[in-house]
Amino acid sequence: MPDSSKPAIDIVNIVDADLSLPAHAAAVVQLMDTYACDPMGGGKGLPEDVKARLPAELARRDSAHIILAFAGVRPAGLVNTFEGFSTFASRPLLNVHDVIVAPEYRRRGLAKRMLARAEEIARSLGCCKLTLEVLEGNDAARAAYRMAGFTGYELDPTMGRALFWEKKLS
Repeated sequence: MPDSSKPAIDIVNIVDADLSLPAHAAAVVQLMDTYACDPMGGGKGLPEDVKARLPAELARRDSAHIILAFAGVRPAGLVNTFEGFSTFASRPLLNVHDVIVAPEYRRRGLAKRMLARAEEIARSLGCCKLTLEVLEGNDAARAAYRMAGFTGYELDPTMGRALFWEKKLS
């Protein structure tokens, strides 16, 4: 029996974002803010100055490829990707930086569909691989990524899997 507490989303469109369109720019900000408010995104909303700058800053980056999911006119999901380069393969790669599905649209296959679009983009760019980072405790995302074909990164099993580190600059 369908879950009647969730809105029906028979028609979900997956589109490559055009940030010159106000609806696309607003969807990116709304979904990023929703994600930032989630414990997996840090638990607090985006600062107002970030919301104001985000669409224009993303649009300035030729390496950004942004995928949106809309249920009718409602923003339902977002994948932000950025081109990088694999020195080991001497080819481009595509890093999946953010995967967001609005809470009311989760567990309906949207992440899988958006990641499939990211893979299409990567193949069209001649990329050697897709990469992403995921929090250890985000079991739902880890399961979704495994189902989409992602695995932990390692060059030599005796050296273990790669770890994602950061050094904040401001």
